[in-house]
Amino acid sequence: MALMTANEYIESLRKLNTRVYMFGEKIDNWVDHPMIRPSINCVAMTYALAQDPQYAELMTVKSSLTGHTVNRFTHLHQSTEDLINKVKMQRLLGQKTASCFQRCVGMDAFNAVYSSTYEIDEKHGTHYHENFKKFLTFVQDNDLTVDGAMTDPKGDRSKSPSQQADPDMYVHVVERRADGIVVCGAKCHQTGSINSHWHIFMPTIAMGEADKDWAVSFACPTDAEGMYMIYGRQSCDTRKLEEGADIDVGNAKFGGQEALVVLDHVFIPNEYIFLNGEYEFAGMIVERFAGYHRQSYGGCKVGVGDVVIGAAALAAEYNGVEKASAVKDKLIEMTHLNETLYCCGIACSSQGAPTKAGNYQIDLLLANVCKQNVTRFPYEIVRLAEDIAGGLMVTMPSQKDFNSDTVVGRNGETIGEICNKFFAAREGVSTEDRQRILRFLENMCLGAAAVGYRTESLHGAGSPQAQRIMIARQGNIQGKKQFAKDIAGIV
Repeated sequence: MALMTANEYIESLRKLNTRVYMFGEKIDNWVDHPMIRPSINCVAMTYALAQDPQYAELMTVKSSLTGHTVNRFTHLHQSTEDLINKVKMQRLLGQKTASCFQRCVGMDAFNAVYSSTYEIDEKHGTHYHENFKKFLTFVQDNDLTVDGAMTDPKGDRSKSPSQQADPDMYVHVVERRADGIVVCGAKCHQTGSINSHWHIFMPTIAMGEADKDWAVSFACPTDAEGMYMIYGRQSCDTRKLEEGADIDVGNAKFGGQEALVVLDHVFIPNEYIFLNGEYEFAGMIVERFAGYHRQSYGGCKVGVGDVVIGAAALAAEYNGVEKASAVKDKLIEMTHLNETLYCCGIACSSQGAPTKAGNYQIDLLLANVCKQNVTRFPYEIVRLAEDIAGGLMVTMPSQKDFNSDTVVGRNGETIGEICNKFFAAREGVSTEDRQRILRFLENMCLGAAAVGYRTESLHGAGSPQAQRIMIARQGNIQGKKQFAKDIAGIV
C-alpha cells in the first residue's frame, strides 16, 4: 500500500470502532468532535508533509524490512543520520503545528521493542522478535499510526506491581491460553491514543520475579473488544465548543490529546505478544524507550519553541516595543535556550550506536541530559514570552465582546467598538491581529497547548528525577575519579 494522504488518514479513523468517552458520555462521532479534531489535524500533518515534495526526503525513508518507502514515523533507525533526521523531522512538525503531533511515542516504541525482543529471544529462545517484525511490516505497509503505551497508574508507588492492593494498577496478564493471553489494567496520560490505529503496550518500570504477570508487552488494535478511552481535560478546552470563538481558542486548527486507556479483559493473540513473563527484560524496554523519547523532546519541543518565540516577537511588534533593548535581549535568551535543546537532541543522535538487533540507539547519557534541560528551558521560554506579551494576554475580553453590537456608550458606541478602540495596536496593525497573537500566546503558555509544551516538557518521557537517575547511572563517576587520580599522581 502507498503512503496515506492526510485525508485518507482521517477517513481511516472513521472505519474504527474506537470507544471514546468524554464528560461522562460516549462520543460516537469523535473524529469531528471540536475538542478532538485539532489533535487529529496534528497527526494528519505527519501524512501531509510526507506527500509534499519539499519535505518528502526528511519525512520518508526506505524500510530496512521491506525496501519500500515508508513514513519515517514507522522506521527502524539504521544510522546516526537516521537519528538526526528524526530530530529534524520533529522540529519541522513542531513548527508546522505548534503542538504535539503524537506519532513520536509509537516510533520510539518500535525501536525499543525491536532491539529488546532480539535479546529476549537470544536468552529464552522465544519468537517475540519475529512477531514484532511481522507486526511492524504490517504497520509500514499500511502506513498506520501506532500509540506507544507505557505509563501505568501505579497506585501506591512505594509498592511493586505484585504488591498492589488492586492488581490493575499495572497492566497484567489475567489468563494465559494456548492461542494468546488476556490482559487487564490501564495506561494513563496516553498521547495520541484515540487518534491511533493500533497500540503497543510496554512495561513502565523494571520488575522482579514476583511481577512476572505484569512483565508484558504486546500490540492490539485501538478498537479491540474490551478496550476504551476516557478523554483527558485540558486548560481552556471548552472554548473549542463555543460558537464563533476561533480567536479565543488561540490555535483553532491544531492541538494535542491525552487519554486514559482502559483494558478490560482484552484478548491478545500470540502473534502480537512481545514479552510475556520474562521480567528481567522489562527494565531494558523501559530504558530504551525512555532514551529514544527523551531524544524526541530535543526536536518536537524545539519546533514548538520556535513558534512561541515568533509569537512573542510579533506581540512586541504589535505593541510597538520591538526595538526596546530589553525586549531584544529576552528574544535572544529565548533563542539561546531553544537552540541549546536542539543541540542536545542532535548530540545524543550523532553519538548513537547499533544495538545487537542492528537498529541504532541514541547515546543514553546525552538523551537524558537533553530531556533534563527540556524540563527547565521551556518554562523559562514561556515566562519570557508572557513577559513580552503583557498582562492583556490573560485579561482581554472575549471574541464575542469584540464583535458585540450591544450599545453601551453615551454616544451610541457598542461593546465591540469600545473593545476595538481601547485595545488597538500600533498604527498599521489591526486590533484583531493583536487579539489573535495574544490569544495564541495564552494558548501556548497557559491553555490547551501548554499541556503539550510546558507541562509535557516536565513530565513527558519521565519526570525530572527519572532523568537524574539515568544520568547518575550513565555518568561514569568512577571513571572521572580515575582521571583525577592519574593526573594528581594518586595510586
